[in-house]
Amino acid sequence: MCGRFTLRTPAHALAEAFGVPQRPNLAPRYNIAPTQAVAAVRRAEGGRELVMLRWGLIPAWAKDAAIGNHMINARAETVADKPAFRAAFRHRRCLVAADGFYEWRKTGAGAKQPYHIRLESGAPFAIAGLWERWRPPDGAAVESCTLVTTAANALLAPIHDRMPVILGPEDYDAWLDPEPPSAAALAALLRPYPADRMIASAVSRVVNDPRNDTEACIAPPA
Repeated sequence: MCGRFTLRTPAHALAEAFGVPQRPNLAPRYNIAPTQAVAAVRRAEGGRELVMLRWGLIPAWAKDAAIGNHMINARAETVADKPAFRAAFRHRRCLVAADGFYEWRKTGAGAKQPYHIRLESGAPFAIAGLWERWRPPDGAAVESCTLVTTAANALLAPIHDRMPVILGPEDYDAWLDPEPPSAAALAALLRPYPADRMIASAVSRVVNDPRNDTEACIAPPA
């Protein structure tokens, strides 16, 4: 599962990393949580665009937006077949921008220690995402997304058994292509990121409360 992440990368570096023309006006985020707006990149006429999507995918057939609260992650092993995700998997894929994510390790007696996981280089990265457009009976359409997860790599395994699918820049075009070669070609991209290119640091339990969104979230434990 991936339930929180960070995006502190300056706008110019984010635009360069994802090949988008616009420089988004985004404040540094230290504790992005479900139902909030997240920065995502998707195919647009003539290239790519950066958009803000609600985290928690609302299927086009949903009767109520609340279903999205339970659709923050899609498992790589079943995403092609699940009714909530299969249409988006075929035609509406996106790159969710991040530069770190959190997982919690059980430490006994019900306590959990949060960890901030990121690339060793410190660079921003793309989490494989799916997006949908839902139209309520009344009101404006809502665009939402989910993050695809896979089995944990060797770094994450002692902390949690799942991790988000992190795509390398060489895979961006294939993932964003609305008409990919095959479902098998897409599935091949949904693999654990190499553990030797990542680091994990124990951080303060301040991050446990999604209302906290400051540098204190990534500070070492007290």
